[in-house]
Amino acid sequence: MPLKTAFQMDPIENVKIAGDSSFALMLSAQERGHEVWHYDVKSLAWESDGSPAGKITAFARPVRVKRVEGDHYEWLGERRVIDLAKDIDVVWLRQDPPFDLGYITAAFLLDRLKGTTLVVNDPREVVNAPEKMFVLDYARFMPPTLIARRLADIQTFQKKHGAVVVKPLHGNGGKAIFKIDESGTNLSALSEVFDNQWPEAHMVQAFLPTVSEGDKRIVLVDGEVAGAINRKPGEGEFRSNLAQGGSAEAAGLTAREEEICAAMGPELKKRGLVFVGIDVIGGEWLTEINVTSPTGIVAIDRFNGTDTAGALWDATERRHREM
Repeated sequence: MPLKTAFQMDPIENVKIAGDSSFALMLSAQERGHEVWHYDVKSLAWESDGSPAGKITAFARPVRVKRVEGDHYEWLGERRVIDLAKDIDVVWLRQDPPFDLGYITAAFLLDRLKGTTLVVNDPREVVNAPEKMFVLDYARFMPPTLIARRLADIQTFQKKHGAVVVKPLHGNGGKAIFKIDESGTNLSALSEVFDNQWPEAHMVQAFLPTVSEGDKRIVLVDGEVAGAINRKPGEGEFRSNLAQGGSAEAAGLTAREEEICAAMGPELKKRGLVFVGIDVIGGEWLTEINVTSPTGIVAIDRFNGTDTAGALWDATERRHREM
């Protein structure tokens, strides 16, 4: 049965269609006969209407997308206010982080659609599972890690482990990730910069030399492995993120990676985290569980000849039927 779908995402004109996962999901929706709408999170609104959930609306526009660089979308009507409970069957929560109070507020509003409109990923569980915090549930698979803000704690950890990587706890896309060498040079200055920029604690991890061999992105669909790519750092870089100049190559899973996926798969499915991308370094070290706006499916499908967007829609349609 055709579904009315709305994508809460960043401006569609800025989408890089060659590798954008949201664009792939929109194309797949169209192929199945689903109606596609687009709206910006800033237009999301809640108004009391006497019901427990209230009325949740967005200023949205119907759209048709096509795989044509520079001409990849066509509006099918004017923007108008739509009722996400009455007019839409499925909302895709796909705007990019940062995972800040704006993101959290929008997720709480979308959570009020529960029972009427399916939201993917489940917005309440997105709030409960920040990328670098949810992963702590699987600390047995992680490299040595510290979450702290006090400089003395960070310095003690660095002296214990030598070279370390310092990251903002709610960062994204490989931004503001720094490597400190064994001497600890500039650690106090970097900590000061982080303290001024972010109010929360910071993540510090032992540097893994095997990152030069790549940082694997593994995509799970409703708790099951859909595929993986290995992202290798660009020249002069240690960050493997494609957004930071990394390159992708085909990849399978190691026994350890299969163990990691098996350990978290049932929990992801239970939480309604349908589209998840996890990051593993050196075939064994879990670093992040990405649930806000995961990417990587286009590259995975290009290397493996798979249809991950289709698998995500299979899972979504199944969940919608079971509501």
